[in-house]
Amino acid sequence: MAENYQWYPGHMTKARRNMQEDMKLVDLVIELIDARIPYSSRNPDIDSLAANKSRIVLLNKADLADERVNKQWLSHFKEKGIHALALDSRNKSAAKRIDPVVKAACAEKIERNRRRGILNRPMRAMVAGIPNVGKSTFINSFSGRSVSKTGNKPGVTKGKQWVKLSNTLELLDTPGILWPKFEDEKVGRNLACIGSINDNILQMYELSLYLADFLLTAYPGVLEERYPLPENPETGLSLSDEGASSVIERIALSRHCLTKGSQPDIEKAAAILLDDFRSGRIGKISMERP
Repeated sequence: MAENYQWYPGHMTKARRNMQEDMKLVDLVIELIDARIPYSSRNPDIDSLAANKSRIVLLNKADLADERVNKQWLSHFKEKGIHALALDSRNKSAAKRIDPVVKAACAEKIERNRRRGILNRPMRAMVAGIPNVGKSTFINSFSGRSVSKTGNKPGVTKGKQWVKLSNTLELLDTPGILWPKFEDEKVGRNLACIGSINDNILQMYELSLYLADFLLTAYPGVLEERYPLPENPETGLSLSDEGASSVIERIALSRHCLTKGSQPDIEKAAAILLDDFRSGRIGKISMERP
């Protein structure tokens, strides 16, 4: 199963080189991660690449994650000296919460500029993150309809364009994208669960077993609520007392997913479970805690 969860190193090498070059041009790195899997959806390279820059971590899709766990992650990043915010980037009103965080994260730089007589210069930022964490959605929501490229800046590499997001923030128009780098198979599985890995290359049934097992342990009762079923008449066991494979079979029965031989269609049931999880229909779920 592990072989399904691999990225192409060539892409990552090029992305890392581009980001390293662009990092010289910015004051601030805004890193987007998925609030449901903050550890798995980060790329450790960003810590080293952005070592001397102001940092903001945005826990995107926070509306799909467990609110109590979101707070734990916010505290975790605060302890590491990183400004963090939980938000749903599709919600345009959430963008208003970014400006004060930018000012806080860049306070030293703003003060240095003030002492040099440079007032009201927007901070220059890069949005970084692995694929499919919502960078484009965030940029579009934050900028609203006022996206305007402000052109080349003095002393900036020719051809680099800046997008004005607000009076206090300009964005380098090539957001940093790094492929996740993982030795731990669990990281790959977590990314697959939220849909960051193409479903066409996955064993959906195997992945649904992993997710069902997690939900039975970490969020007992949510599966019964979503897929109400009586006790198994053969064993007398409830859904939560049975293993993950029985869960998938009984989801198939509850959704009337049967093969031509009237057997539970476990592939279809697996897809239903994953789709319900990704869309938040099972509930607000966090797969990782700090």
